[in-house]
Amino acid sequence: MFQTQNSKKYDLEDRTFDFARDIRNCLKQINKTTASVEDIKQLVRSSGPVAANYIEANEALSKKDFAMRIKICRKEAKESKLWLRLLASESVTNPTINNLIQEATELTKIFGSMVEKSK
Repeated sequence: MFQTQNSKKYDLEDRTFDFARDIRNCLKQINKTTASVEDIKQLVRSSGPVAANYIEANEALSKKDFAMRIKICRKEAKESKLWLRLLASESVTNPTINNLIQEATELTKIFGSMVEKSK
């Protein structure tokens, strides 16, 4: 990751991995309806790339490549939040979903800040 020698390194690799893992664990407990099954599929597809693209950003070949990967992380975190909100609105009574919505929001802000700093 592009950072100065003295800057604090946040372990976002672990945090983004935990986000994707926690989503998968949460989804095991959700009642399957026609709508929720489709939302679950979309959520799985958007949550994993948050972690995968962050790993790729850390291995970026250039500052431009880094910024692009972080933008993808931000986009996927925002999309994950959408699917989580839809699941929560479908009368799904799972308190973990609210925690995951909060984490998606925080990750979106973190990646947004990283995009701005990489300019």
